[in-house]
Amino acid sequence: MTGLVQTVPLRRRRPIARAVEGQELALVVVIAALWLALSVGTSTFLTGSNLRNILFAVAATAIIGIGMTPVIVTGGIDVSVGSMAAVVMVVVAKLVRDAGAPAPLAVLVAVALGLALGCVNGLLVSLGGIHPIIVTFGTLNVFRFVALRIFENKQVAGVPDTLGWFGGGQAGLGLLGVPHAWWLAMVLAALTWCYMRYWATGRHWYAIGNDADAARLAGVRVRRRIVSAYALTGFFVGLAACVLVGSGGLVQQNAGTGLELQVIAAVVIGGTSILGGRGTVLGTLLGALLVGTVTSAITLLGWPSELTELFIGAFILVAVGVDLVRERRRRAR
Repeated sequence: MTGLVQTVPLRRRRPIARAVEGQELALVVVIAALWLALSVGTSTFLTGSNLRNILFAVAATAIIGIGMTPVIVTGGIDVSVGSMAAVVMVVVAKLVRDAGAPAPLAVLVAVALGLALGCVNGLLVSLGGIHPIIVTFGTLNVFRFVALRIFENKQVAGVPDTLGWFGGGQAGLGLLGVPHAWWLAMVLAALTWCYMRYWATGRHWYAIGNDADAARLAGVRVRRRIVSAYALTGFFVGLAACVLVGSGGLVQQNAGTGLELQVIAAVVIGGTSILGGRGTVLGTLLGALLVGTVTSAITLLGWPSELTELFIGAFILVAVGVDLVRERRRRAR
């Protein structure tokens, strides 16, 4: 039985890797083409300040998306990450403002709280037998209620830049002038990619997404692996909350609203199959960068902001359409 656990995920690994790498290459081409067009069409797009702003703006989305990728690979989804981030943000903001907590303690509290909320989702999904979108839609509202209660119906103002290392200010700039938040996203993506590709327990997520019953028969502890995917998402939500609070100033009551849509868009556009069983975090990183590029382009060109949702929605439809065509061809073989 132990041998089966090792061989079932491995049998499909190479075709999966080739398909995703092809989509990642397509994303690189699209992003490069957009950057070239925008550098010609505007005088400010390729400036250092604008590129830094793009990387910082998408860092939180990318970080959460890295955690969301294993969830969707298993055939699940988590639409509660925006509300989850709101809970962590308000707790951390009050902790550094009212208690004067140092940065290490604030980060520890953030990731611990995010991890706990992620485990709640994972346990409800794995033990309840209810579709993940229903479960996480429920916790979306529960977490938002908890956040609003902690907010006490007022925004958190005067937040110090204790977590400035994660923020978008001067303290948040790292090597080559790139924000620490983006470097963090790339490191997390690299580590998660290696885990999902080369570790047996990481490949189990793919096995579950392909066929949970077959994975269970092969010895995969399906429930435990599902909980771990949602817990990882929560952990990364905690880190993303540090990024969102890092610049200090103000944390509003609507913090995190709509964040889940940006995250899911980055993951799906990045090539992760909404049907499960296929995807990589490197694609998610590129998907987040594409979303950030489109947002910046619309702002610089002076177009209506509503077009952002239009273009992102179109990218999602194209990505899902390609995924469905690929799945039909695979089944027809």
